[in-house]
Amino acid sequence: MSDPTPVIDDLREESEELDRLVAGLSPDRWRLATPAAGWTVAHQIGHLAWTDHSALLAVTDADGFRALVERALAAPHRFTDEGAEEYARATPADALARWREGRAALEKALREAPAGARFPWYGPPMSAASMATARLMETWAHGQDVADALGVMRPPSRRLGHVAWLGVRTRDFAYGVHGLTPPAEPFRVELAGPGGELWAYGPEDAAQRVTGPALDFCLLVTQRAHRTNLALTADGPDADRWLDIAQAFAGPPGGGRPPAAGPSGGGRSSAAGPPGGGRPPAAGPPGGGRPPAAGPSGGGRPPEEGAR
Repeated sequence: MSDPTPVIDDLREESEELDRLVAGLSPDRWRLATPAAGWTVAHQIGHLAWTDHSALLAVTDADGFRALVERALAAPHRFTDEGAEEYARATPADALARWREGRAALEKALREAPAGARFPWYGPPMSAASMATARLMETWAHGQDVADALGVMRPPSRRLGHVAWLGVRTRDFAYGVHGLTPPAEPFRVELAGPGGELWAYGPEDAAQRVTGPALDFCLLVTQRAHRTNLALTADGPDADRWLDIAQAFAGPPGGGRPPAAGPSGGGRSSAAGPPGGGRPPAAGPPGGGRPPAAGPSGGGRPPEEGAR
């Protein structure tokens, strides 16, 4: 059983970093379009606040969360957009206040959750550590959309280890939602962390391999950048196919981002500046108390529903 405290701490840090990015925005910049079609900065923060509220229901009110799932099933194509729009209609000050209050309440609930408790979600039930990891992944991904809209380059931090871990774990899911049979053998994934350290997953002798910067891998699995603009290398046909369909969030296949203009394959990491986070990286995925997966596994659904 993993101790959720480190990943909950990291979720707080990730949220606070994004908060600092948007706290002083003018109303005009609050309404800037982001790379997600139809979504402004306000929608991105609104979506995070709405999903934090959903997670809080899952942790504290199972019946209330089941009612929310019934609403999602009744309108699966509108559910995520409607949630974001509800919060985005608020003034920037009110939207920020609701996001801050909601994420603080969720943090408190996760810290106070009984050891070993599992909570309902849109996919399989989740532990407190898994819920916090999922929230961190989505906070980072939507924070990337906000940063792109504002023209801000965010330095990568060791917290990317959580996102990378989810990206590896959801390999089989990505194949499944595309109607493909997952490969029987695990892959080897070797990523260069923000400080140059190695994050390795899967057996060393695996025939199928993916290598590259951890930042680029996280941008790929959250579908925040096209693979042609990232410095990732696939060795083997199955690994190459995976890079075209990788998806760390739940729901139907995501649309991803189109290739950006300019030279292909250059990666995003080299321009990202020095690593952030303040603490030295762990050996393997930091924070969650879990060892690296022995190859991408987990045929079920990943933890977040519909990261846009």
